[in-house]
Amino acid sequence: MTCELVFVGTELLLGDILNTNAQYLSRQLAALGISVLHQSVVGDNPERLRQVLETALSRADLVMTTGGLGPTKDDLTKEVCAACFQKKLVLHDESLRRMKAYFAVKGVEMPKTNEKQAWMPEGAVIFANDNGTAPGCAMEKDGKRLMMLPGPPREMRAMFQSGALPYLRRFSDGVIVSTEIRTFGIGESAMAQTVSDLLDHENPTVAPYAKSGEAMLRVTAKAQNEAEARALLKPVVGEIVSRLGDKVYGVDVPNLETAVVKRLRQLGLTLAAAESCTAGLIAKRLTDIPGASDVFGCGVVSYRNEIKQKLLGVDPQLIARETAVCEAVAVQMAAGALSQSGADLAVSVTGLAGPGKDERGREPGLAYLALTDGSRTETRTVHTGQTGPDCRDYNRTVFASHALDMVRRYLSGRFGAVITFSKDCDA
Repeated sequence: MTCELVFVGTELLLGDILNTNAQYLSRQLAALGISVLHQSVVGDNPERLRQVLETALSRADLVMTTGGLGPTKDDLTKEVCAACFQKKLVLHDESLRRMKAYFAVKGVEMPKTNEKQAWMPEGAVIFANDNGTAPGCAMEKDGKRLMMLPGPPREMRAMFQSGALPYLRRFSDGVIVSTEIRTFGIGESAMAQTVSDLLDHENPTVAPYAKSGEAMLRVTAKAQNEAEARALLKPVVGEIVSRLGDKVYGVDVPNLETAVVKRLRQLGLTLAAAESCTAGLIAKRLTDIPGASDVFGCGVVSYRNEIKQKLLGVDPQLIARETAVCEAVAVQMAAGALSQSGADLAVSVTGLAGPGKDERGREPGLAYLALTDGSRTETRTVHTGQTGPDCRDYNRTVFASHALDMVRRYLSGRFGAVITFSKDCDA
């Protein structure tokens, strides 16, 4: 089955919001073996939406829309879709009942305008909305299928799982299963070269991807069922992990912070952080992970030198002599965080995020990091090579990732390993 995705909303065209629905739906449909051939974004204009839908229906078996199911006059996705299939709208009593109950829980009476959302295409399969007021639906005609889901990601994802997914499984001709191999400390090109012979495989396929400071390989297999697909994946994933070695921080792990929190919990260890240029990003990323409170209890944002001295015990004469951006300051920051927190480990970072140079004329993208357990200390110097006007967020992200990678390596028994990072590693 082929599919085209149509995302409705002027706010998407204007760039006011990020279209995360596109990524989510593409991945979900791929897992079902449904090929997404085109994606379109159209504003809240009924004539342009009609043109987009007619084109999509002419070249895809399934057209799926998100957005435009609200109660206001410019929410016209349902009306235009129904017209394309020559369906009239009828009041769906169960949807209306659910809407009234939704408002009753909030202690307010449902506005009359919301009743518009309960009028659905005649004969459609209705998808209940447990997180909002707009129900979704699916229609079929002459071998074509048109599905409508709400625009807010929280509502759309829940409805896809509870309603759309069971509906679509009837038309799936097999399954597609993907595994993601996450790496740190190796660039996309070097990673791809290491597994170059595997990139030509057809089933499973192997594809490289890059993001800020990291590189990833996605291995994808298609088979009649999930068990068969995973059997195809297993030897290829094993070969890749063997070749990339300690550059791999996880398989089907979403990010470094998840890997670190999981390993800290397994070992029963706690971590503290002392941050300057990253301004709390390490702490933020760690505490984004559920259960982080078990392993992370202290983060010090010592942005000013006086705080480095007062809270972390950094020698003011050292700062006067070497500036705050040096290896020795990073070491003292880590030691201070360990002492103040009582944690088992402490990691620190001090550097130049940018965009300007420092008082010594050093370019942004330079950072010094330290990790200590009280008896041993490891340091790392990072040069990202990113110095443009928009380098600040990138450099902070990469610095924080290096700090997490240092912790990850310590927890894997690789403390003190000599790691070489090039600009390609951080691209």
